[in-house]
Amino acid sequence: MNVVVDSNILFSALIRDSKTREILLESDNEFFFPSYVFYETEKHKKELLAKSCMDEKEFLKLFEIILSKISIINEKELQKHKNESIILTKNIDVNDSLFVASCLAISKSILWSDDKKLKNVKKIKVLNTSEIVRLL
Repeated sequence: MNVVVDSNILFSALIRDSKTREILLESDNEFFFPSYVFYETEKHKKELLAKSCMDEKEFLKLFEIILSKISIINEKELQKHKNESIILTKNIDVNDSLFVASCLAISKSILWSDDKKLKNVKKIKVLNTSEIVRLL
């Protein structure tokens, strides 16, 4: 199964040793993330470090390990779906359009997100963590 991971799922895996982290590290599924992951993680790095109770070296090592399990979708692929994803998210949260574009770019993919409002996005399937656990 192809699974696009949203920022909050990634951040949850970085913050604590949890089922989310376990799934990302141990599952045989294919995980994807837009290249935006690097900007988003850097933007929230101080907060993530504080919540994780790790020093920067430990945090970066974990981030590297998680990234080794996730394929990064390049901007060129996302651009092909940018307009459609903006239309699909305009009444929900246009800030999530990159994740929707990622799902549109990756064949037969689902979006893993605990953001309830994303369930209203047409054309993609969105599963929360509990649903992912049951599915796997």
